Amino acid sequence: MAAAQPSDPGSASLSRPLRSSLFRNLLIADVVSDIGTFMQSVGAAWLMVSLNAGPVYVALTQTASALPFFILALPAGAIGDIVDRRKVILFTELWMVGVAVVLAVMTIAGAMSPMLLLILTFALSAGDAFETPTWRAVLPELVQKEDLPAASALNGIEFNFARAVGPALAGLVIAFAGIGAAFVLNAVSFFGVILVVARWKRSVVKRTTPPETVTGATVAAIRYVRYSPTVRIVLLRAGTAMFFASALLALLPSIAHRISGSPIGYGVLLGCFGFGAVVGALVMQRARSRWSADVIVSAGIGVFGLTTIAAGALRALPPLGAVMLIGGAAWISFISLFNVQVLNQTPDWVRARVLAVSLLVFQGGVAAGSVAWGALAARVGLGRALLWAGIGTILSTVFGLFLRLPDASVDLTPWNHWPVPSIVDADGDAGPVLITVEYHVDPGRISDFMETMRQYGRVRHRDGASRWGICRDLETADRYVETFVVSSWTEHLRQHDRLTRADSQLEKRLRGCVLSEPKVRHLVYL
Repeated sequence: MAAAQPSDPGSASLSRPLRSSLFRNLLIADVVSDIGTFMQSVGAAWLMVSLNAGPVYVALTQTASALPFFILALPAGAIGDIVDRRKVILFTELWMVGVAVVLAVMTIAGAMSPMLLLILTFALSAGDAFETPTWRAVLPELVQKEDLPAASALNGIEFNFARAVGPALAGLVIAFAGIGAAFVLNAVSFFGVILVVARWKRSVVKRTTPPETVTGATVAAIRYVRYSPTVRIVLLRAGTAMFFASALLALLPSIAHRISGSPIGYGVLLGCFGFGAVVGALVMQRARSRWSADVIVSAGIGVFGLTTIAAGALRALPPLGAVMLIGGAAWISFISLFNVQVLNQTPDWVRARVLAVSLLVFQGGVAAGSVAWGALAARVGLGRALLWAGIGTILSTVFGLFLRLPDASVDLTPWNHWPVPSIVDADGDAGPVLITVEYHVDPGRISDFMETMRQYGRVRHRDGASRWGICRDLETADRYVETFVVSSWTEHLRQHDRLTRADSQLEKRLRGCVLSEPKVRHLVYL
């Protein structure tokens, strides 16, 4: 569904996305599901300890949860752009229900072993990893474009609320009813999402070309990111910020143990962080009406760096709780806007794939940062590690001086104005295909033409060209020939569908530099 263009990026209130009944119902179902997921994580960790497994098995529980995201994110994103996204979500939800039921039954029956627990944890996380890119990609279909920042903030509130409530609820359930009961509740928690998605009457996406293969779609995603400067800027800044900011959450258990020696202290600090995220989301909507996304992101990262430094210096629970409250507010301010930036800069045909790349960057930054800051804390002490991490977080805002986040809205609706070539009996798999475009350029506009063509070359690469070039005719001074190569005839037809209305301004500039209609030829390699 085409979203309306925003008149003011900060004008949407936090409650406005809730006017969409589908978004509202999914948000409610998702908070229940996420609470169940956090209950399962706590139960799995406690069960591994209860099975008298060694510390290696306990550590591998986290690996089994994280590894599927690195293995499956890119192919999952490709499938999310090829297959009906509603069906992808339903399939993965049903898969996770099945795994959760097996996990609960085996635990209650007393048949669980450390290795089986790792396998089932991996299988459950694989479903989540497979679903996540598609889940994020459907957000623009649920709310209007101007409501995306508020909708993303609400998703952040939901997740942090679940992170605060889930572990505490799991502790109570395990204490009174056992680990198996926590696993049963996790299995039940999926049914709300399944019901809402099953009833969703999603608009059928019409395709004029055959669907891509998973391999081809994955390559197209990497190519799109490579030739999209705004997406690269967002991912670079997000990955850098996540590397440094990951230190606080990674070392939070050690911070809690140092001040109280009780898991209650850890739960209190997590609760403060989650509540701070809720407050931050509320404040951020007002901030968006006054400042640009770049200012809010840089300010949020800077404040989070200060909270990291303070967390390493404090030794009492009350002030540390206040610091975590501020940290949660700062965290949601830049995390949610990074996600919105990726959504706003990515057209529908490649959205799930680019979000998968974004997920890899986020997860990679967190994973690398957690290892690095954990190793540094073991070597120089907790306080000094958090000090250096906080300084690094603050210094990462320097990127904002020369790698600014885009704030203007970009119209990424399809703009297929090229006439479809009238080719007789063309084989869609034939290729590679060479396309040439002949331009007769106004002698007074040659420099403008060349600058525009360099930008156009990036669009050609972004949308499918493997090679691109521009040549000048030595015999006719005003004649220039653009050449580019695509892998097949079908892939070239997809290029027609991938142009956006934002690209129309570039073509308008190009038309202003030429004296006649460009001549296009299509040649296939033999």
